[in-house]
Amino acid sequence: MSLNLEQYVSEFSAQNINGEHLLQLDGSRLKALGMTSSQDRVVIKKKLKEMKASLEKARKAQEKMEKQREKLRKKEQEQLQRKSKKTDKSLSDATEATNEQ
Repeated sequence: MSLNLEQYVSEFSAQNINGEHLLQLDGSRLKALGMTSSQDRVVIKKKLKEMKASLEKARKAQEKMEKQREKLRKKEQEQLQRKSKKTDKSLSDATEATNEQ
């Protein structure tokens, strides 16, 4: 509707075309859905291309954030392991000192 193509809404609805399906449509499928105007198909395909690019950009940003979180989690885990080793060594040293006395 925002593209001034509301004349196709009823057919898209009748065919259960949702956002996920919409992204999979090509020119021939659009034509089969009753979009006979090549100009209308061009408008839709251009918008779909923009949407796909936007989704891909968002997906990459999400992956980047997940990698950063994983890196931070590993770093924190390594720090905990080092602290644990220091604590274990301190306890071991204290035990040895006590045993020597």
